[in-house]
Amino acid sequence: MNIILASASPRRRELLSVITSDFTAVSIDADETLPENIEALTASEYLAEVKASAAAEKFPDDIVIGCDTTVICGEKILGKPRDKNECRQFMNMLSGCTHQVATGCCIISKDKKTSFTEITDVTFRKLTDEEIEEYISTDEPYDKAGGYGIQGKASLLIEKINGDYFNVVGLPVSRLNQVLKFYTRSK
Repeated sequence: MNIILASASPRRRELLSVITSDFTAVSIDADETLPENIEALTASEYLAEVKASAAAEKFPDDIVIGCDTTVICGEKILGKPRDKNECRQFMNMLSGCTHQVATGCCIISKDKKTSFTEITDVTFRKLTDEEIEEYISTDEPYDKAGGYGIQGKASLLIEKINGDYFNVVGLPVSRLNQVLKFYTRSK
């Protein structure tokens, strides 16, 4: 059985390579529409299952990993900002606050399915309007949930984190490694 990462994210590919170099990353076209009234902290696991299930149909004899990361401020999910105005709104919401980053993972093989959500608290320091404008003028925010990448320039905006740093980047490496051991023992 091969390991299939159902993600086009270069960050997830890089992080999975810490666990194993023996995997294939594929882009999966799946309907990522969230059900109405879904709890914010369960959304990423729901979407991870959608992605993993779609990939498992194409790769039924392999171990498939689906992932999704959401940034949650209060009860609001902050997706990828559509433009500078929305990114500015996100940065103003996150400024001086602690929010949650939830990464859902779903692992499917022929005879097993496991899913989980890892949650990390991230605290932004109080940002000035100038800092926000400087950050949203970069290319960094626009392909990332919540409009920021902790591993890049946004690291200058963050006061502290509580939890798995790699979870905020997009893949809870330690926990995923433990779950994958369960799958690869019988490989």
